[in-house]
Amino acid sequence: MTPQDSPLLIAGRHYASRLIIGSGKYQSFEQNRDALVASGAQMITVAIRRVNLGQNRNEPSLLEVISPQDYTILPNTAGCYTAADAVRTCRMARELLDGHKLVKLEVLGDQKTLYPNVTETLVAAEELVKDGFDVMVYTSDDPLIAKRLEEIGCVAVMPLGAPIGSGLGIRNPYNIRMILENAKVPIIVDAGVGTASDAAIAMELGCDGVLMNTAIAEARHPVLMASAMKKAVESGREAFLAGRMPRRLYASASSPVDGTFF
Repeated sequence: MTPQDSPLLIAGRHYASRLIIGSGKYQSFEQNRDALVASGAQMITVAIRRVNLGQNRNEPSLLEVISPQDYTILPNTAGCYTAADAVRTCRMARELLDGHKLVKLEVLGDQKTLYPNVTETLVAAEELVKDGFDVMVYTSDDPLIAKRLEEIGCVAVMPLGAPIGSGLGIRNPYNIRMILENAKVPIIVDAGVGTASDAAIAMELGCDGVLMNTAIAEARHPVLMASAMKKAVESGREAFLAGRMPRRLYASASSPVDGTFF
């Protein structure tokens, strides 16, 4: 019997797609929209400090092209380097989006690596959860930190596959597997994906989803890459559910000869 999958569940809402895409680095809002459609994603993350959602009233707004009625808008705190800035940014997003509670928390350590500052992330996560936010949190691939963020009350934990925008793929699959073994909330690889095979690997490991931005936006053909990522996430999920064959040091004949006659 074929294993039956269930939808991705985040903060009480089901998602058929396990792919989340971003809204930065595109040539236009229209290109971003076209990539979103091609990706099949139902959630798009938006950097409140960089993308206009109405805070700049004299400029075009992403919401004029991508409707919150059709997609879940996931405000994020990209560009924040302290817990205080991240919390302030989430509260701004809540005001802009009429009480919207779902946010992506990221607190960065420095501008060169964009590696997460886990100490400030923990502080911000605690404050945001107490303030009623549903927090999806970007973090390192440290299994202990991932578990602590879950215990704080984050609705999804998002370990990096590699540094943001690097395109290096899943550099430490063993840590990701350890995080998955102990998790009771969705684990979504965030950052580092460069091409479709990287997304498939994340899903084959058992991750609940993948979030990406640069891999699509900086592709030569972003809309086509978005379509490729859709297929990669779906095929990786199916491979995980199917269960791969064991790895063996030596050959194993596809057609056994034991017990046959010649």
